[in-house]
Amino acid sequence: MTSLGLLACLTTLATLFGILNDRVLKLPVPIGILLLSLLVSMVGMLLDPFLPAHDIQRLSRDLLHQVDLHTTLLNGALSFLLFAGAMQVDLNHLLSRWKAVTALAVIGTMLAVGFLAVGAWLLFPFVGVHLPFVWCVLLGGILAPTDPVSVIGMLRRLGLPGRLQALFAGESLFNDGVGIVIFATMIGVATGDEPYVTPLQLLEQFLFEAGGGVIVGGFMGWVAIRLIALVDDPLIDLLASLAVASGVFSLASALHISGPIAVVMAGLAFGTAGGHRAVSGKSRQQLELFWELFDEILNVLLFLLIGLEFLEITPRLSVLFMAVVAIPLALLGRGLSVFLSTVPIHLRGEQRGHALVLLTWGGLRGGISVALAVGLPTGGLRETLLPVCYAVVVFTILAQGLTMERVVRRLYPPSRT
Repeated sequence: MTSLGLLACLTTLATLFGILNDRVLKLPVPIGILLLSLLVSMVGMLLDPFLPAHDIQRLSRDLLHQVDLHTTLLNGALSFLLFAGAMQVDLNHLLSRWKAVTALAVIGTMLAVGFLAVGAWLLFPFVGVHLPFVWCVLLGGILAPTDPVSVIGMLRRLGLPGRLQALFAGESLFNDGVGIVIFATMIGVATGDEPYVTPLQLLEQFLFEAGGGVIVGGFMGWVAIRLIALVDDPLIDLLASLAVASGVFSLASALHISGPIAVVMAGLAFGTAGGHRAVSGKSRQQLELFWELFDEILNVLLFLLIGLEFLEITPRLSVLFMAVVAIPLALLGRGLSVFLSTVPIHLRGEQRGHALVLLTWGGLRGGISVALAVGLPTGGLRETLLPVCYAVVVFTILAQGLTMERVVRRLYPPSRT
């Protein structure tokens, strides 16, 4: 199948599922499409043994392998998703909460990796699964990054205080880069391709990749803004933003620094005072509308692929027990990491508990976790970890994502916002 044909299949499925969701389920579009694609995948797996002449599961897997979610997301769509998200951030609120954002994205993510790794290493043996500790760390690296970008729009509509919106947005944009750096470092150790990495070496590599991403992304964003300021043409503004989103990510990857962090910094440059002067008025409205729609389209296609990736899973009873352990473990690890990383810094006050609960429950896992899990090397350990990661991702999206509005209403009633 050609790339155009593949895109046609995915967009057709997304459209049909979107219409069905609008008429029947009436859920948020990405979540509704995820649920429907999950149901289709389950039906395909159930029918497969009764239709031996048509290997439904194999045909579906062949289609998924053509998409290659790991490469498509991490080396392509991620740059546009992060850039679109960064453009929507209120930079003033983000700067006013930079300490808490940094603590959540860096310290919080590292703490979450540690809690998940130790918890899995201690608890999985009780369900008959013994994983090497380095693979438990790898599991932590996959599940630690959160993906609350999909609920940021809803939180804004519900009137969540701007400072908390900034925390959600800032963390979701930066902790993807932190998680990917940890995963990329540990995967080589886990497979034996790289020598043992000490915590100090891991810290040095992180500082190099993250610091390089901040410098390169910030500089290239500044250059782009200066160039855009020379003209007053909405088309040029749009082309420049596309060039920045793709070019900065590619340049950072070529320099072996963090592409996600670099593209976030470049996107944030468009929200500075200079960015607003360079792109203002009608051009700014058109640019923001384009990226908002583009972001929603990419999220819909991503959630569709997450649902279809269920076909990659080989059901086993031991894996089910692991998932039962991993889901509360991921939630507990998220809560502890949020509490320990932010309370001493910036979440003091009478509503500190509300903020902690909201940050914990809003820590959804998404496409990044699935893409990293799918990218694990083929073998028994991949067959064990992939379903566990998938279970955590689906639980957070369906259970936590669908109840976020109720939680926000309860903690932050409209009269108090």
